[in-house]
Amino acid sequence: MKRLSTGLLAALVAAGIGSTSVSAATSSANGNIGTFAPTQIAQTGAPPADFGTPPSGEVPILFNDRHVYTKPDRLKANRVLAALVRGNTILIPLRSMFEQMGATVSYDPASKTVDVSKPGSDVKVTVGRPEVVINGESRPLDVPPEIYKGSVVVPVRVISEGMGAYVQWVPDRRIVVVRYIPAPTPAPVPIPTPSPSPTPTATPSPTPSPSPSPVAKNPYEHFVVGDYIFSPKVYNEFSPGNTGKGGSYSVRGAVEFPLFGLPWMLEGDYRSYAYPHNNDFTPAQVAAGACQPHIPITGQGCVTVIGAYGATNVPSFNARDTDFDGRFALKIGDPRIYIGVGYLSRAENYGYPRQNGFGFGAEKLPDLDQPISVYGSVWYYPSISGDFTFPDVGPPADDAGASGRRFEQRFLKYQVGGTFSLGNSGLFLDAGFLGDTIRGKQLSPSDASHAGGYVGLGIKF
Repeated sequence: MKRLSTGLLAALVAAGIGSTSVSAATSSANGNIGTFAPTQIAQTGAPPADFGTPPSGEVPILFNDRHVYTKPDRLKANRVLAALVRGNTILIPLRSMFEQMGATVSYDPASKTVDVSKPGSDVKVTVGRPEVVINGESRPLDVPPEIYKGSVVVPVRVISEGMGAYVQWVPDRRIVVVRYIPAPTPAPVPIPTPSPSPTPTATPSPTPSPSPSPVAKNPYEHFVVGDYIFSPKVYNEFSPGNTGKGGSYSVRGAVEFPLFGLPWMLEGDYRSYAYPHNNDFTPAQVAAGACQPHIPITGQGCVTVIGAYGATNVPSFNARDTDFDGRFALKIGDPRIYIGVGYLSRAENYGYPRQNGFGFGAEKLPDLDQPISVYGSVWYYPSISGDFTFPDVGPPADDAGASGRRFEQRFLKYQVGGTFSLGNSGLFLDAGFLGDTIRGKQLSPSDASHAGGYVGLGIKF
C-alpha cells in the first residue's frame, strides 16, 4: 500500500486526537504531529472515548483515529493495546493489532512462534528471534519479539511491512499512530452472455486425467497361524479308524524373501494328532492268551509289533503322533507357487524311534493381501527312518526275518485350505483339510494315515 504523506497523516490524526490545546498543526517537514484547535474537533463530532491512561514504560497507540491504551480494548474484549519503547524501536502488541486488521492469529507455545494469516498476507515471528517471515521471505529485525505481560509484542515494522499499514512514531507527543485501510473487495466481474452461434462447433473431448498410481505393496508375506484339528481319523496298528476326541492341532508359519535376485520361501509345519487306542478284551480273554498266534482270540487290543512278525496285547491308552518339517522353496509362478526341498522329523508316544528324512514338494501360499485366498501343499518324503533294536524273542531262527535295524517308512503330507482377512488388523481366519499317508518300508508294522478338518486364526506381519 502506498504510504500517506506526513501532511495528510497530520490531517487524519487531527480527527481523533481530541486535544484542547490551541496551536496549528506542525509542518510536515519535521514529521511530527502537533495539537489542534477546538474548531477542528467540532468538524469531526464528539471527541473519542477515553480508553484510559498508559502506565509507566508504555505509550498510547492511535489506531484509525482512536486512542487505545492499556485498559481492556473495547474492540476486542480482554485485549490490551499499548506500545513499548525499546531504545529506538517501538514494539506493539501483535495479536491485538493484527486481529483488528481482520487477520487470524495462532500461537505455538512449544516453539513460541506466532503465525498471522490473511488473504494475500502471511506473517510469522518467533519470540527471541530477530527475524520476521513475510509471505515466505525472511527479513531481519533490529529488536526481536518478546512477551510483555503475557502478550507478544513486535517491532512496528512487522505491522507496516506485513499488512501494508502506515505506522509513525511522534516523539514530542510520545504516541504511535497506526493507519490501516483494508483493501476494498473487488466487485465480481459480470459474465458476458454468449451470442448464439448459427453453426455449433464440436466441443473437444477433455483430456482424461491420469489415474493415480496405486500405492506399492510389499510383495513378500510373513505369517504365523495356529489351527485346531477337529475329529481326526487315524488308521494304524493302534487304531482301526478311531476318531480323535480333542487335543489335535497344527501350527505353521512362512516367510517370503528375495535372495540372489529370486523370490524364496522358508516355512515350518508342525502337526500333532491325539487319538485313543482301545482294548476291548475281557480279563478272561487276556488270561486265555489273547493275540497269541495259536489262540484264535483277536480284537482291537491286538497290536502288530515292529517287524510285523506277530501281535501283542496293548492296554488302552491315549496315543499321540507328531511331525514337523522345515521347507525351503523357490517361487516358480504366481500367485505364490513354490517348489522346494524339506526335512521331516516324526515321533510317537508309544516307544517307536524318532524318524527323520529329506523330501521335496510343491506349495501354493495364501495371498494375505487379498480379503479371501486359497492355498495348498503336497510334500513327499521317500524315506524317513530311525534306529531300532529288537528285543530277544527266542532262538536265532525266530529272529531271522527281523535282522534289520532301521525302522523306515514313506511319508506323504498334504493340506488344502482358505483364508479370510479381518480388515486391516493383520489377522485372518484359517480353515481347511489336512492329513498324511504313510507306507511301510523296512520293519514297519502297518500302513497308516491321519486326516481331519481344521479351523484357526493367523496373523500377518
